[in-house]
Amino acid sequence: MSYTFITLPSPVGELKLVANDTRLAAILWENDKAGRVRLGPMTEAPDNPLLQKAARQLQEYFAGSRDRFDLELDFVGTDFQKKIWAALLTIPFGETRTYSQIAQQIGNPTAVRAVGAANGRNPISIVAPCHRVIGASGKLTGFAGGLEAKERLLTLEGGGRSDVGRTGNLF
Repeated sequence: MSYTFITLPSPVGELKLVANDTRLAAILWENDKAGRVRLGPMTEAPDNPLLQKAARQLQEYFAGSRDRFDLELDFVGTDFQKKIWAALLTIPFGETRTYSQIAQQIGNPTAVRAVGAANGRNPISIVAPCHRVIGASGKLTGFAGGLEAKERLLTLEGGGRSDVGRTGNLF
């Protein structure tokens, strides 16, 4: 399968938005680890309507005028990973969940570490909000975009860092 991409400057660094013919397949970080998300060859396509729609929605999100995304997504991964990424999509804007809560949600409460590993391979960051998953202690834990970006995203959604460690509503 072939992919097209555009780059988007953002408050959390330059993002690479990647699509196949019909769906958004990835949002990659400026300093993403090679191989974290495995996709085929990519060609830059600045006029791709799907990528332009994704860019517009992300810009609205960063401007504080969008709290949910309306994009067709194509998650490339194992069935287990796809289950985790689908669970991420259920976390409401302004709320967080722990890895343990996600494991319980998918019906596998002992899979906390596997949930963490799948969360770390989430190909569609921000839209599938892996940044909303935190450690059991309430601390921010690993994030492909870096902990500073994770904190910025949570602050954007919650209006302040002081409540970020609490699961549930950030307000």
